Amino acid sequence: MASATLRRRLHHGDVDGRKYERYDATDSETLSEPLLGSSSDSKDGYNEERTLEDIWEEERKRQQVHWTLIFSQLIAQWAQWIAKVVFGSGSLFGRFLSLSHIGSGGRLLPPPLTMLQEERLRNIKRRIEIPFDGSRFEHQDALRQLWRLAYPQRELPPLKSELWKEMGWQGTDPSTDFRGGGYISLENLIFFAKTYPESFHRLLHKQDGTRAEWEYPFAVAGINISFMLAQMLDLQSGKPSTRAGIKFLEFLEEDEMAFDNLYCIAFQMMDAQWLAKRASYMEFNDVLKSTRAELERELALEDVSTIRDLPAFNLLYK
Repeated sequence: MASATLRRRLHHGDVDGRKYERYDATDSETLSEPLLGSSSDSKDGYNEERTLEDIWEEERKRQQVHWTLIFSQLIAQWAQWIAKVVFGSGSLFGRFLSLSHIGSGGRLLPPPLTMLQEERLRNIKRRIEIPFDGSRFEHQDALRQLWRLAYPQRELPPLKSELWKEMGWQGTDPSTDFRGGGYISLENLIFFAKTYPESFHRLLHKQDGTRAEWEYPFAVAGINISFMLAQMLDLQSGKPSTRAGIKFLEFLEEDEMAFDNLYCIAFQMMDAQWLAKRASYMEFNDVLKSTRAELERELALEDVSTIRDLPAFNLLYK
């Protein structure tokens, strides 16, 4: 090594956007500072110790660069995978957003809505807030329309008559039965009769299965279903944040009448539960609770993206 000379050369590399340095020793230039020191120097121990520390520090930096490179590659791979999930499957991404932000009471973070969903949600909330008013001609005409749909071959009775009890109103004046159901419950019954007339008349006339001696009143049951559905879908809040409510928001994107269609399905499900339990009048509330639980279970199914995907939808056409 007496004739050998060394040169220290600084190299700059770029790994994952970070600079690092390494040294190469060659025999082309004179040594500017000792690599391991000289044995005749009085400061041999000190210089050797410093140099060893420098070497270990250099090795540590190399290891840091090595692991940084590995982690950056892993992060890049994860980023590609997430991008595929987000942009390759919108429904999966929407499901992830909906179900991954769970708060207290089982509530979720509502997903961002399209302008169409916002408009339709405002419309249904406006409908829910309208109380039934027997003094309004529009509401009186809606009652008359319901009678004509239910009994097309019969004469229209006065708005106060014993005949209304045949439809399942509790008194001679249907307007006294709405209470918390509001005007939307009458709209729901009319929609049911116009959209699914066969199912409507089967339930009205109790044509399915073995019936109880003391049956549920058809019209009043319909009002209760409207109220139950509005609660289940969390429509009284600013924006639905229950699982069922968020699924309902997805339905609104494709179906402006999603609430009314769900109402018809819920009514048919309620009657099926009634028959399965061999229930009687005093058990109506229990049947309504089990109907809600079953509907919530179907709304939580992963392969349900439209109302027609609900298993109970087929009950309307049996």
